[in-house]
Amino acid sequence: MGRSIDYGNLMHEAMRGLIRKVLQDVSDNGLPGAHHFFITFDTSHPDAELADWLSDRYPGEMTVVMQHWYDKLDVADDGFSVTLNFGDAPEPLYIPYDAIKTFVDPSVEFGLRFETQGEDEDAPSAPDLAAAPLPAVKPDDKLPVKAEEEKIEKKPQDAEIVSLDSFRK
Repeated sequence: MGRSIDYGNLMHEAMRGLIRKVLQDVSDNGLPGAHHFFITFDTSHPDAELADWLSDRYPGEMTVVMQHWYDKLDVADDGFSVTLNFGDAPEPLYIPYDAIKTFVDPSVEFGLRFETQGEDEDAPSAPDLAAAPLPAVKPDDKLPVKAEEEKIEKKPQDAEIVSLDSFRK
């Protein structure tokens, strides 16, 4: 078989670009209105940077909240850095976009989840963007919490056929 279009990777790239644009806008203009973000990321990603005590406490993943207080948000092409408050202890973080597992703005019920299939390390994994909405989160959560992995059951859908005759004059 010849070349094929890798829609999974193209979607992930586009969605990470969306996150970058949103964070750049927040960096330039601040968080508008009630918007706030819950960002779950892989703490063991080789390019993720966080304090040792945070990586010890959250060895696989952690969720951070950007809401009332954050500082030094710097958005780059491959990731972003931000200083967040952990129990009155400001800590700088660097989060690569490809370490992000979920990005949620509960104020507008928007969420992205990045998943990979085929955890076999010998075979390349194929990314899969889950189409289901993420669960709601409580807006008063202020400290990072471990996110529970949820398995989203995908249901096959029939294709919708549209007749082009209705658009012809």
